[in-house]
Amino acid sequence: MRKALAIEAENSARFRMVESQPLGAGEVRVRVRHVGLCGSDLNTYRGLNPLVALPRIPGHEIGGEILEVGDGVGSFMKIGARVIVMPYTNCGTCSSCRKGRLNACRYNRTLGVQQDGGLADDIVLPAEKLILNDTLQPHRLALVEPLSVGFHAVERGRIEKGDKVAVIGCGMIGMGALIGAVAKGAEVLAIDMSEKKLDIARRFGASVTVNDRNEDVAARVAEWTNGDGVDVAVEAVGLPQTFVQAIDLACFAGRVVYIGYSKAPVTYDTKFFNLKELDIMGSRNATMSDFRTVIAHLEKIGDTADLLISKVFPFDEAEAAFPYWQESPDALKIVIERT
Repeated sequence: MRKALAIEAENSARFRMVESQPLGAGEVRVRVRHVGLCGSDLNTYRGLNPLVALPRIPGHEIGGEILEVGDGVGSFMKIGARVIVMPYTNCGTCSSCRKGRLNACRYNRTLGVQQDGGLADDIVLPAEKLILNDTLQPHRLALVEPLSVGFHAVERGRIEKGDKVAVIGCGMIGMGALIGAVAKGAEVLAIDMSEKKLDIARRFGASVTVNDRNEDVAARVAEWTNGDGVDVAVEAVGLPQTFVQAIDLACFAGRVVYIGYSKAPVTYDTKFFNLKELDIMGSRNATMSDFRTVIAHLEKIGDTADLLISKVFPFDEAEAAFPYWQESPDALKIVIERT
């Protein structure tokens, strides 16, 4: 048996004992050391995640160490080695997989969403879903997955040096897009309703920050771009109004990247799709290449990465994490730590 935190019902997360997972060929048992909580986990707790059936063990931003290896696992997977988890599955046969875009597998089952996740003593995973890393501080291993989702959006948007980019939403995923765009040499205008998040955005290189609560975003963007609009608008909120805002802020011949999921239908004046001849792209999950790019970036920036972590809860106090987040909307990243 193993101890796990399960979201049992709306606004209810409790520890329970669950069956230990059998270890099969090609699999590795990982002792979970750090788990970052994601906005999707919070939506599950709130009863707002349509992809989740309760009860569910949350957690897909996972760093840990190898406890046990199954038959057929390469000798490089050594007991005690630190690992980062890629929490997605891929069937290998759907159209996305056949195109090599495993991150967009039609039948993906993300840990903590369509299957139980990592907020437990340990978890069994295919060896191919683990990335060995002994250079990052252990708690930073849990930052790699969410930042990678943002970095993947940067790749989808073909962001390059000299681009002017608007990032709508400075949660952890939006912050990943911001950091990834700055790393490419782009100038970034960050939009959010939280002054705390906008302050962090500036510290990670945002050229301009705009508080959507009390500022005219369109006017600020027009001023910043001499009336053109941005080369790339990245939407990382998931609301109908921000989906439309991304179209409005993009320049003629610009690009729009959607990371967020709108829970409600979105109504567009579609003439701007054609008049601006926009490239409109979805962005889902992340690739192995995105993970490795983020790892290298985190190694480069060192302690600066810790600005992204708002609060750390010991594993035994994890039941308090979701209520805390409910009452602290300015929190960026909450990490559960097992020492």
